[in-house]
Amino acid sequence: MRRVLLAGLAAVLWCLLAAPGARAAAAAVTPAVPGDLKAAEVTFRGDGGLVMRGTVLSPARGGGARPGIVLIHGAGTGTPRTKLMGEAVEFARRGLSVLVYDKRSVGYSLFERSYARLATDALGAVAALRRQPGVDPAKVGVWGLSEGGWVAPMAAARSRDVAFVVLVGANSQQPLLQQAWAVHAGLRAAGVRGRLVDGTEPDLYRVLADAELFPEPYYDPAPTIAAVRQPVLAVWGVHDLLTPARESSAGFAEALRRGGNAHLTVRYFPDADHAAHRTPDRGVTRLPELAPGYADLVGSWVTDVTSGRPPASGASGPEPVQATPTVPVPPVDWWEAADVQAGALVVMLAGFAAYPLVALVRRVRGRFSGDGADAGADGADGPRRPVSAAARLLSAGGLSVVLGSFGYVMYAVMTGAKLGSPGPLVAGRPVVWLALQALAVACVAATALTGLAWWRRRAGVAGGERVRLAALMAGGLVLLPWGLYWGLLLPGL
Repeated sequence: MRRVLLAGLAAVLWCLLAAPGARAAAAAVTPAVPGDLKAAEVTFRGDGGLVMRGTVLSPARGGGARPGIVLIHGAGTGTPRTKLMGEAVEFARRGLSVLVYDKRSVGYSLFERSYARLATDALGAVAALRRQPGVDPAKVGVWGLSEGGWVAPMAAARSRDVAFVVLVGANSQQPLLQQAWAVHAGLRAAGVRGRLVDGTEPDLYRVLADAELFPEPYYDPAPTIAAVRQPVLAVWGVHDLLTPARESSAGFAEALRRGGNAHLTVRYFPDADHAAHRTPDRGVTRLPELAPGYADLVGSWVTDVTSGRPPASGASGPEPVQATPTVPVPPVDWWEAADVQAGALVVMLAGFAAYPLVALVRRVRGRFSGDGADAGADGADGPRRPVSAAARLLSAGGLSVVLGSFGYVMYAVMTGAKLGSPGPLVAGRPVVWLALQALAVACVAATALTGLAWWRRRAGVAGGERVRLAALMAGGLVLLPWGLYWGLLLPGL
């Protein structure tokens, strides 16, 4: 039940916000290969025997066995190889054979994923690239972007067939912590302040994780990173708004040091975003071009490490901009667990919706029976008039608060990391959220007024009407602690 209730609006919003882009991506076609490169189509087996397809780009000329690199996508279901074709072209022009493949959609979705499965896919791609003509099988490594920054170290730790690791916009933190930070950073970049961004947003992620709607939320990458023995190149754009770059780079350095790996090269690129692409506006917009010098660095670094000249650990480049530190996102306590939240939603939605629905049924039944001409007359089930005008406000307002706040917060967290617009702001608070807060306060007042009116008229309220009012009052009473928890009844925050 909890998965249905909490995932319903999330799934709808996902379809509206993300699915069109995914469908467009899937329909994209492979662009023409530049004349200075050659391409070969390959298939290989991923986890569970899934047949996967990719393209190998190599320099059109050049003798001798060259190094190879497998590109591992960031988050996204069924991401096509075209998303990374720009990187593939530039790396191939630096003398590498580059395998880029379509990401799986089987066994991977918004609510389901396994980094171990993705690592097996990547190792299948490594095996395919090692078999390609002109590729030195001892010089094939992996490159991981964003989510791929969890996958690439796992593949390297599992197989000595991986000669090196390149990471871009990678995270050394738990996925839940990273995602909560990314949305927080995105909303703050959009100007949002207060309880919505500092409390409501991370609390929603905690509840989603408890409901098993956020896959692998507490995966700790540190032990896997510590098990990597290959040389590592880690790249971050200075204006990375999706990864806490300062903390991530420190986490990689510490984990590799603990594992005895002294071959970590860290490079920060100015005017670059999460994917090390150029950005003209501090990470808000991503341009197609890679950061100047980034492809050259990858080409020269891979050539050096595969020639037996791995550089010692070191970092260079301007310090990345990380406006706020990460904040722990611990598991929920019992009173804020997904089951409790689902129960609260059931009580509120049932209570608020039953009040007008019962009235509608009575009206329709009265018309068909011929005894309901006077909509204001008393019937067998009690008075047709509301016990208080506040009851109607509580019913309509309660439904609006519950559905509106849940929908808006889901919209905010699903678009915040993509720098989506939270709408007009007043003193750092979205106008939509302020309106929902005001309506929530009005519903609390309406609960008190409805209860008082019911008490005063209790002798004249029949059994059926008492049940309807009891359900409505139950919804209003649950709204009070629920609204406090989600920040709806904290207007100043």
